Amino acid sequence: MSVATIQSDRLGANPFVVEGPIVSGSGIPGPNFSLGAVAGGDRESEWVYCQLVLASQTTLQPGQWFQWTRDYVASLLTTAAAVVGQRCGVFSGAAQPPTLTGGPIGAITLAPGTYYVWLQRNGQAPALVATATAALVVAETTTTAGQASAPASATATTKAIANVNFAAANQTFTATTVNGSNLLTSLSGLNAGSGPFIGAAVSGTGIAGGTTISVITYSPSGVVQSITLSANATANGTGITITATGVLEATLMRPFLSKVN
Repeated sequence: MSVATIQSDRLGANPFVVEGPIVSGSGIPGPNFSLGAVAGGDRESEWVYCQLVLASQTTLQPGQWFQWTRDYVASLLTTAAAVVGQRCGVFSGAAQPPTLTGGPIGAITLAPGTYYVWLQRNGQAPALVATATAALVVAETTTTAGQASAPASATATTKAIANVNFAAANQTFTATTVNGSNLLTSLSGLNAGSGPFIGAAVSGTGIAGGTTISVITYSPSGVVQSITLSANATANGTGITITATGVLEATLMRPFLSKVN
């Protein structure tokens, strides 16, 4: 995952604020940048400024896939709605909650309306995936909005996503668990750049099924200090191996929808 440095050097996923909802005649300026403007950061990262119109309440999660038109109007990527030739990328986090809920470098829930967001098209980023195999050379759309897949071979009727690859099919690290607590501490084998990421599913001794990562806490120097889970641990453990899946580190190289599989 990369850090955008043009607007802010704040640690973590893309720290740009989601702008909106923009209401015509309200006096709130929008957009604040030209559509299609590009911002750069470390690790060859690039973000594109796009409009996002939501018809219903929607939660944006780091790693969700979007496509955008030549007019830079973005929409969540699905197989049915994917347009071959359009560019695509991921939402890599929100700095502040403009409407309902959200928080630093995490997911954000938005009411219906018109928003402006920065979507990452280049560099290391979180990517929401349904399936990931050891091959990690095939990326394609799925029927779930914002979710891609990285199977061993292409799936018929999906849309291929060109110019993206994944570091691994999952990530493992070690942590200390406390029975009845949702905090993982004494972390080893991870870093802020490569994950794990918010929204990833986690498994391991003392971790209840279906548990995901809801918060990641960093030190000022960029060290991951603790991870908050969506459910409490069911046992005490030291040096427990934790496996994270579902939101993987991806390398984006200006992806686009290349063909129908």
